[in-house]
Amino acid sequence: MSTVVIEEGSTAHRPRVTGPPREVDLAAAQKAAGEMLRALGLPVDGADMFETPRRLVDAYAELLTVPAFDLTTFVNTAGYDELVLVSDIPLRSLCEHHLLPFTGVAHVGYLPGGRILGLSKFARLVEFHARRAQTQERLTADIARDLETRLEAEGVGVVIEAEHTCMSLRGARASGARTVTSMLRGRLREDPRSRAEFLALTRESRGGR
Repeated sequence: MSTVVIEEGSTAHRPRVTGPPREVDLAAAQKAAGEMLRALGLPVDGADMFETPRRLVDAYAELLTVPAFDLTTFVNTAGYDELVLVSDIPLRSLCEHHLLPFTGVAHVGYLPGGRILGLSKFARLVEFHARRAQTQERLTADIARDLETRLEAEGVGVVIEAEHTCMSLRGARASGARTVTSMLRGRLREDPRSRAEFLALTRESRGGR
């Protein structure tokens, strides 16, 4: 449940954003990791890899721990109604099919309604949704829908471009190939002018690709 904090005399609104509760048993995970590595023929009982099962589990636990944060918004006292876009937000997540990382950047924008978002919260919201095992398509949609709901924006747009190590390090081994996904909501989807502006600006951030 989100906790709302409104400072007296302030226009700031800070709902606490937390991830879904989940059961974590690091000891069981470490034991299973050791068994998996042994089954793959790795010398995990030797001095060099003795701590590897623990390190492996700690690494995945860090990648999958969703950080809570305060989604700070402010009353749009200036009545600003043009596009706000934050580009090149670093992104790291895990492919749910192979549990291998995909990394890249997110471009997140919105058309303000009654409230505007604290700029650092764009990166916080991206990280909040990225710390899961998932597909890039679902990550893109989740960020857009969550921002639209929480901000009550007139329109929201999210573009993610990422390289998937499950494709670059194995399988096709297509090193350097990048996947681009997008989700547009509200006026950024329905209004041709707003849609074109958002996509043009994100394309410019991607070097015209």
